[in-house]
Amino acid sequence: MNPEEIERYARHIVLREIGGPGQQKLRNAKVLVIGAGGLGSPALMYLAAAGIGMLGIVDDDEVSLSNLQRQVLHSSDRIGEAKTDSARQSIAGINPHVKTVPHRTRLTVENAADLIKDYDLILDGSDNFDTRYLVNRTCVALGKPLISAAMSQWEGQISLYDPANGGPCYECVFPERPAEGLAPSCAEAGVMGALAGVMGSMMAGEAIKHITGAGETLRGKMLIFDALYGECRKMGLHKRGDCPVCGHL
Repeated sequence: MNPEEIERYARHIVLREIGGPGQQKLRNAKVLVIGAGGLGSPALMYLAAAGIGMLGIVDDDEVSLSNLQRQVLHSSDRIGEAKTDSARQSIAGINPHVKTVPHRTRLTVENAADLIKDYDLILDGSDNFDTRYLVNRTCVALGKPLISAAMSQWEGQISLYDPANGGPCYECVFPERPAEGLAPSCAEAGVMGALAGVMGSMMAGEAIKHITGAGETLRGKMLIFDALYGECRKMGLHKRGDCPVCGHL
């Protein structure tokens, strides 16, 4: 690291759990964030600020006015721009040392493996179950750890799914999608804007711990945050031997 980088990351370097070696691990890491929306916005901002070497961004959407209540990566003057382009501009302003790789596309069965294979860690901030299941299955097949979060109204949840290292996968925990109407989208049910900041920041924090080896991650655990009443709770998660996705591992 050059002197400018040492000063930039000084508050990380003085943490004994990270230090210079941990910061170098962040610098060498390649992280893919799926979705540059409510969860992806703060996650990308803090990963960029942390000095992740390469950030991939998957999103096929454009910035709209209704996004700006929670998607803090974007701004009013970028309405109508591709979210991947807007994200790249914001990341460059936060940290010019970070390489950004925009993927302006929707994740599909046909392209998922090609998009995910070159990254060390995947963060899923998507807003639908089809994408979450697809990301999970692809990560399991490729042996990639997955940090997945979700939110609605006032509540969010997050876990690290890593069956290659003994943890459950997403489908172990959610073997079936909720019945119609039980898990409405943010557009249907609403979401408190700052909740996205909390959950997206948690995703970045889990990524930093996973990459550096600091502390204890949420592998095999789920953290649930209730913003309305200011409560957190954590529950243990277990791998299912009959899981059709990771049961063979």
